Amino acid sequence: MGVEENSSGTVTTDVADVTDTTVTAEAVVAEEVTTLAAGTVVYPIAPGYRVNVRRGPGTQYGIVRTLPYGMSVPVYCQKPGERVTGPYGTSNIWDNIANGQFVADAYVHTGSDGYIAPRCD
Repeated sequence: MGVEENSSGTVTTDVADVTDTTVTAEAVVAEEVTTLAAGTVVYPIAPGYRVNVRRGPGTQYGIVRTLPYGMSVPVYCQKPGERVTGPYGTSNIWDNIANGQFVADAYVHTGSDGYIAPRCD
């Protein structure tokens, strides 16, 4: 198996060396969603965004920290709150990523416009 160049300059390769580069949105989500050892699924934050983590489901709540670029987060439960527009649409869903820490679902690539986790108490 390998790459060969014939006399006309055409490069050929064995089929086993060729990788299909066709990628669907579903395949990207499947690759980006990771399951932790405890069975907790993590979802990627929108590329190119540093997202504020807040004490509650709205921008009126204080900022706990800011997530760095390329971060993925667990979603333990979700809660309705302030309507926010982000790269994944407009939503009033907020994701609980840790005790007392919420991010707007419009910035988390869950693959859904609705709830993907139980509602927070």
